[in-house]
Amino acid sequence: MTNSNQSLTEEQEVAIAMRVSVVSIIANIALSVFKFAAGILGKSAAMVSDAVHSASDVFSTIVVMIGVKISHKESDEEHPYGHERLESVAAMLLAAVLAATGIGIGWSGLKRISAGDIESIAIPTMLPLIAAVVSIAVKEAMYWYTRAAAKKIGSEALLADAWHHRSDSLSSVGSLIGIIGARMGYPVLDSVASVIICLFILKAAFDILISALDKMVDKSCDPETVEKMKRTVLSDDRIIALDDIKTRLFGSGCYVDLEISADGSMTLFEAHEIAENVHDKIERGFRNVKHCMVHVNPVDVDSISGKNEAAENNDE
Repeated sequence: MTNSNQSLTEEQEVAIAMRVSVVSIIANIALSVFKFAAGILGKSAAMVSDAVHSASDVFSTIVVMIGVKISHKESDEEHPYGHERLESVAAMLLAAVLAATGIGIGWSGLKRISAGDIESIAIPTMLPLIAAVVSIAVKEAMYWYTRAAAKKIGSEALLADAWHHRSDSLSSVGSLIGIIGARMGYPVLDSVASVIICLFILKAAFDILISALDKMVDKSCDPETVEKMKRTVLSDDRIIALDDIKTRLFGSGCYVDLEISADGSMTLFEAHEIAENVHDKIERGFRNVKHCMVHVNPVDVDSISGKNEAAENNDE
């Protein structure tokens, strides 16, 4: 979990998020208009619903833009640690929108199945079939494009938006299956696919929500990252022991508190140099660490050496 965005400034991170978001909005508007027209002209209710889903992505991307912009706002007297948690709020809002979209798709499918009048559904033409294929290709490309940017700048809200693209792609897969099934004489497949896709979308919304909540309640970093931090701290031979390490997720960032032991006979300048060295290693070497606080505990090295020698003599 090394820092892949350590060379980027706050302004560059915001610029990347804004650029990706603008591309998403333009792509979603164009795709929504195309799919809606294809659904109406091609007699496909599934494609019309798919178009509405794509239109909802425009709203979600606007939420991301606002969340990222505010979360990168400079700290002030009322918010000395900045506004990073607002990005988690944006991610939670996106999870709610994603869940509502999934429930809507699933409920629509269940209603059509329970109505028992599947055979009366109009057979769609080739146009919505083509629209579904185009939608899958575009939305999957947007998922990977947005996901790469989210990983690069460590943005949880942008990653949630990437999953919204993936959910739209899955929705289009359902539309494709339904349209093909209807053209083959099995229109019920459209509704069945909608219910299955609903479950996938709800799972993605749940994962996004849990991740955002973890960062809202100051959860610790994952154990693997903490272990890497310990090894990094102890790589300095001047450090006798790592007495304590506390980490907490704060929005898209992470704060680290360390207590280390060093020779108590060294000067304050030497102790400060050790603490500063550890501070720099943690902040530069680990992704999204916003700040690392290091406290140095003095140790009587001669006393420790004497005890060790006494223990060795007793063993003999």
